Amino acid sequence: MNMKTKTTIAFVLLLVAGGTVEGRIKLVALPERAATVIRLDNPQATLIEEERVLTLQKGLNNVDFSWKSVSIDADSIRLRALDHPENVRLLSVSYPPDEAALVWDISSDGDYAETVRISYLLSNIDRLITYKAVADKEETKVDLKSFIILRNFSGEDFEKARVLLDYGEAFEQGIDHEETKQLLFLKAPDVPIQKIWTFDSDKLPWDPEELENRNVGIPVSYRVVNNTDSGLGKFALWGGKARIYQDDGHESTIILGEDNAILVPVGEKMELYIGDSRDIVVTQRRMPGSGRRVNVQRNRSNNQIIMYDTDEEIVAKIENFKDSPAELTMIQHFPGEWDMEICTLDGNRLTMGTDYKKKDANTLEFEITLPPRTESGPATRELRMVYHRRHVRPNVTPEPTPRVLRR
Repeated sequence: MNMKTKTTIAFVLLLVAGGTVEGRIKLVALPERAATVIRLDNPQATLIEEERVLTLQKGLNNVDFSWKSVSIDADSIRLRALDHPENVRLLSVSYPPDEAALVWDISSDGDYAETVRISYLLSNIDRLITYKAVADKEETKVDLKSFIILRNFSGEDFEKARVLLDYGEAFEQGIDHEETKQLLFLKAPDVPIQKIWTFDSDKLPWDPEELENRNVGIPVSYRVVNNTDSGLGKFALWGGKARIYQDDGHESTIILGEDNAILVPVGEKMELYIGDSRDIVVTQRRMPGSGRRVNVQRNRSNNQIIMYDTDEEIVAKIENFKDSPAELTMIQHFPGEWDMEICTLDGNRLTMGTDYKKKDANTLEFEITLPPRTESGPATRELRMVYHRRHVRPNVTPEPTPRVLRR
């Protein structure tokens, strides 16, 4: 860092080769940074690692580290000798009262120009991750780019630094106080995508016929898998704002949508929302007799029900009005304790773990392929779920209530 009229982080040598310090008289200014690393692994705090060469004399050396107009976590400051770690030892650290400073007592068994590494947590340097995905006209692949937006409002200037995320390639970049820079750090062409329609039974109405406007949109997304087959899979993908475009076939692009991507570990899926489709209709109903109480348990006086089980049945009719096939993800929620008794798709029995998966204790996820419509009408499939709810307590365990969309 070039020394400017404003010095925010400074070193001075207070005393060398033993003796006492009177009033912390600052004698010799220390050299500038030899190297700096800005680590952005944690979005809540930025780790700064810098190297400096200290001219140490044999005996006790007192080194002052002070800062002004910057926010440093004093408890995070560390110093480590690199050239002679066995011969240069940090004896103690003291914190002068009412000052943004500390003093290191360093013992050296000889005269050295010692390279030391100082690390500390510095506030008000942050980063944002953004994505740009451009799909081809056939919607089979995307060119995926990711950018880091580095913002420095720390009060400190960094003329040159090595910037590191917890993944991806490091890059050399200087950044001054109150400066913002955007840097491309991930470029993945021809990433395979799958177009997915998603019906979540907790978010969408079960029966569109009950609504005045029966044309309910099903959310549509592009699904990207973070694995080597996709040209990715080397590291997790940070969450961030994503803009999705599509090639219109005329040497230009159209914007499809904007989404906030979540953190995607290696092997997991990123889904980028591009809008709602009304070409697929899901009608889901609880069947007559569903919720019948069995195994009813009463109190000792036999005048109050304290617990019971229920038998439940839900049937979902899925219609595809598109001229092309579609992949529908159905997310179903089951409150409390339950066991699946029968689960079928078009009358064919499904097996949990093989044909559908359990995301958590109360959530199932189905991947259902819908054929295109025919001349006679929409292609139709039927999902049937018969399950047994256990240990239901009156007014405690919620009932699986069909969702109605309010207009």
